[in-house]
Amino acid sequence: MALVAALIVAGLYLTHRGLAIAAPPLESLPFQSGWRPEEHALSRYHVRWYLATLIFLAFDVEMLFMYPWSVVVSRLGATAIVEMFVFLGGVFVAVLWTWREGALRWV
Repeated sequence: MALVAALIVAGLYLTHRGLAIAAPPLESLPFQSGWRPEEHALSRYHVRWYLATLIFLAFDVEMLFMYPWSVVVSRLGATAIVEMFVFLGGVFVAVLWTWREGALRWV
């Protein structure tokens, strides 16, 4: 089976190499709303932007949990309210931790 899989992968690779049409290289890539690029499009970002992205994702996931909860809270009753307060307590602890670590300082 490994030999058959290797032959299939090799065949697909050789077919791709034989039929691929190389695109002409671009002298300047159009990014940043059409302005001439002053830096490479894949340049590195400062680490604080990664922290901002993680904080955004944390609050985004929080909203993904809260919208369906708001639909079923009347049906589930007090259990749903307790679960939401436990969840929000965890989010609050995470915000306090990020604040203590300095992730919310921008300068």
